[in-house]
Amino acid sequence: MKINIAIIGASGYTGLELVKLILNHPVFEIAYLATSEGNTEITALHPALKKVFEHSVEKVDFEKIASACQLAFLALPHKHSMEVAKELIARGVKVIDLSADYRLELETYEANYCEHTDKENLPNSAYGLIEYYREEIKKAKIVAGPGCYPTATLLGILPFIPYIQEGTPIFVDAKSGVSGAGKKLTHTNSFVTINENIFAYNPLKHRHAPEIAEKIKKIHGKEFQVNFVPHLIPATRGELVSVYAVLKEDIDPLEVLQNAYKNEPFIRIRKTPVDIKSASGTHFCDIFAAKNGNSLFVSSAIDNLLRGASSQALVAANIAMGLEESLGVPKIAYVP
Repeated sequence: MKINIAIIGASGYTGLELVKLILNHPVFEIAYLATSEGNTEITALHPALKKVFEHSVEKVDFEKIASACQLAFLALPHKHSMEVAKELIARGVKVIDLSADYRLELETYEANYCEHTDKENLPNSAYGLIEYYREEIKKAKIVAGPGCYPTATLLGILPFIPYIQEGTPIFVDAKSGVSGAGKKLTHTNSFVTINENIFAYNPLKHRHAPEIAEKIKKIHGKEFQVNFVPHLIPATRGELVSVYAVLKEDIDPLEVLQNAYKNEPFIRIRKTPVDIKSASGTHFCDIFAAKNGNSLFVSSAIDNLLRGASSQALVAANIAMGLEESLGVPKIAYVP
């Protein structure tokens, strides 16, 4: 059995990761690749694929995609993604969206991004945080991949929400490799700026904070002020998130994590602090936690391009198409 898929937005980092993942997938087969410009070859966009995978890259044609594919991955910027998604959904194509366009409640989205132009399909979407939304993903027409920072943060902190003192803030200190800033060159991600350097950006104002707060409320029914501070570090990929909170009762943090994720194959509970190198290249999320009195520390590590984007999208696609969810998922880290 083969299932034909499309990747729209094949020129970026997450698009490349999707191509690499699908090439090793036993069921999914790439039938259509597209960018906003089209009229090129995948090896022209990604020379590393030469003699590995040859395929034309077209401009988006909704009828062609619908006739050739059962499912489409959208590796597109927000706003543009919902314009494409609604056309594909109308033609019966399932969509796995890596942008922010279907991640949030309408009010939260429009307060932090832009006007939503596909409100009708918001009820047809499911949040793609696999461990917490499996059943919703099975029924959804659109799966909205979480942001990389919310993925690492939520997987780390969600098991502890019942034990955190309500009315106290949650602080998130997050650090990501430069690939998280995307392929477009800016002053922020230029070599001269990032080399031998580390800095915060949009501290306490980043739009991933309301995403984290919204999902905590939806999953646990509790409201917390999330103080989120992201940083860029001089690494290509990988993400380390440290979360600080105040406990209302005595717990064993590692025991809480073990109980929460005992049946989850891609969550690894560590007894020592985590690092990004051990997770880079994989779909694993590594988590460590400790406490000092009523002060809680939780730290999680992921590959921002994989668990934070493309491999999480692949697992969502597996579930949405009724397949075994670990098919094609990368497990071996890029070490040393």
